[in-house]
Parts: sequence; structure tokens; C-alpha cells
Amino acid sequence: MKAVIQRVSSGSVSVAGKVIGTIRHGLVVLLGVTAADERADADYLAAKISNLRIFEDADKKMNRSLRDVDGSMLVISQFTLLADCRKGRRPSFVQAARPEKANDLYTYFVQQVRDKQIPVETGRFGAYMAVSIANDGPVTIIIDSRDR
Repeated sequence: MKAVIQRVSSGSVSVAGKVIGTIRHGLVVLLGVTAADERADADYLAAKISNLRIFEDADKKMNRSLRDVDGSMLVISQFTLLADCRKGRRPSFVQAARPEKANDLYTYFVQQVRDKQIPVETGRFGAYMAVSIANDGPVTIIIDSRDR
């Protein structure tokens, strides 16, 4: 699994012009699921992201986690994170999981975060979405579960 994490002052996602998820202070997580991923990958990312110290403390040091700041998470499924652009000009998505598996692991990831008592909003799997992100910092971090 690959996650692009953005610290935000706000984030929202819309489908067909209707807002279906919105957060204030917290993280927007764009999540890509590969064909090789398993629940252990989702467990790892849910724990890592929930406890990642990327929020400022009183000394302006990135020393506080999402849990420490009572933040929320907006999770968006995004298979395009797995694009392979090494050959030609059109990205290949052969590493991306089939939709059934991707949706299962995406849903599982969201539940693992919720189980940590973190408020989570989501997009709609497989839908065309408009995502609004007010990146705070800016702070953007990429984590791949294969790098653990």
C-alpha cells in the first residue's frame, strides 16, 4: 500500500457536486492498494499514520501526532498512486489491486483507523471525486508499506 499524507487545515471530497466527506484540522490520506497487499499492510499504515508526529508542539517542532491534536482523517482511495511511468508516455497501472480487493483493503484500513478512536471521513470508492485540500505547512509525506 502506498499513502500520500497531507497535513491540512481542512479537506473535503465531493461526488457529482455534492460534498460527501469533510474535515477540519487533520490529515488527508490518499491511499493506493497494490495487488500484493494484505491486511498486515493496512494495519501497518493505520498505526504509522495515526501516530506520525507531524503536528507542531508549543516550540513549533513537529512533535505531535494526529491523536495528540484531536485531529480527523479524510481517506481517499487513489489507484493512480501506483502509476508506473518508466516506459512510454501513458502510465501503467498493472501493480494496482483489482477493485474488489482494493475496496476491501481500503475499507479495512478505514476501520483500523476508526478503531483507534480517530474520526474518519471517506470518499466513495471507484467514483470520480473532487478533492479539496488546504495543505497546512505545506506538509506532505509519502509512506509505502513495502518499505518497512
